Amino acid sequence: MILDRRSLLASVALAIAGLSVAAAADPGPASHRADGEIPVTPGVIYAVGEKRDGGFNEGALRALEFFRNETGDAFLEAELPSVDGFAAAADGLIRQGATLVIAVGFYYADAVKAAAAAHPGTSFVLVDGVAEGPNIRSIVFREQEGAYLVGVLAALASKSGTIGFVGAADVPVLRKFADGYAAGAKATRPDIGVLVDYIGTDAAAFRDRDRATAIARDQIGRGADVLFAVAGEANLGVFQAARAAEKLAIGVDSNQNGVVPGTILTSMLKRVDIAVLRSLDDMRAGTWAPGLVTLGVREHAVGWAIDDNNRPLVTPAMEDAVETARRAIADGTITVPDPTAK
Repeated sequence: MILDRRSLLASVALAIAGLSVAAAADPGPASHRADGEIPVTPGVIYAVGEKRDGGFNEGALRALEFFRNETGDAFLEAELPSVDGFAAAADGLIRQGATLVIAVGFYYADAVKAAAAAHPGTSFVLVDGVAEGPNIRSIVFREQEGAYLVGVLAALASKSGTIGFVGAADVPVLRKFADGYAAGAKATRPDIGVLVDYIGTDAAAFRDRDRATAIARDQIGRGADVLFAVAGEANLGVFQAARAAEKLAIGVDSNQNGVVPGTILTSMLKRVDIAVLRSLDDMRAGTWAPGLVTLGVREHAVGWAIDDNNRPLVTPAMEDAVETARRAIADGTITVPDPTAK
C-alpha cells in the first residue's frame, strides 16, 4: 500500500510506542504492492556512528523498519566510521539494487552531490543538509522551533538562573538549536543566563563522550543546572555528568527521556522518521521530486517529549507553557528566527 498521510500519522504513534520489527537482513513479509504503485528499494547511509544510537540514526531506522513492515519491501543499509567512506558505500548500495539512497547527516552534502552526479539514474535524499542536483532531495528541519520549546521548559525548570547548551560542532545547523533554545528561554525568563559550548569541529565530535562530559562538568561548575545536549552519541557524556551532579539534561532527535530517568527533563524531537517516510511514500506514489523540503512544528516534525519517564519533572503549569508556545509557533503567532538565514 502507499503510505498516505493517515499511515504517516500512524507511524508516528508506532515510533513513539517503540515499534519493533525484524532486522534488516530479514526479507520480511511478501510485498503487498497495489496496482499503480512503483517498487522502491531504499538504501540508507547512516550518520557517522552506530545506527542504534538512540537518536538521529535510530529515527531513520525506525522509518525503514516501518516501511518494510507495511510494504514487505526490503531495505539496504551502510554504517560508516567516517565521512570518507560515503562514495564506496553509495556505490555498493546501488550495485545491490538501491533505487533511492538516503544519506543521514549534513556533513554528507558534498559526497551526496558527487555520488548523485555519478549515478544520474538513482534518486538521492540528504537528510539534515542541502545538496543541489537534478536527482537530489534535500530535507532540512526548522530545529530552532523545537529548541525554542525545550528552552521554555529549561527556563521554567532552572533553579540557578543559568542553563547550558552542549553542541557537537559550531556549524550552521547546530546554531539553529542553540539560538532557538536561548530564544525560548529568554522569552520565558528574560534574565536567564545561557552557556553555549561545542565539543569539536567535525563529525568525530558526535562520538566524543569524554569531551562532552568535560564540557558538561564545566558548565555545571559555572552554575548551569539544565543542559541541552545536541551531540549524537556524545549526549551520553552530558547525561552522565548531569546525573552525577544531580542536575537536569535535555536529549535530542529521538525520545531519550528513558536513557537516564529522573535526569532527562525532556527531549527535543527531530522526526527523521517522518522525513524518510515522506520520501518513501512519494517514491512509491510516483510523486517524488528533487529540491528542498523544510519541516518544523507545523508539520509535526519537531517538538518535545513528555512521557512517564519525565512527567515527575514537568508540572502541569510547565507543560501548559510549552504547549502554548508550540501552538503559537504552529499558527504563526510566534516566529523563531533562523540564524542561518541571516
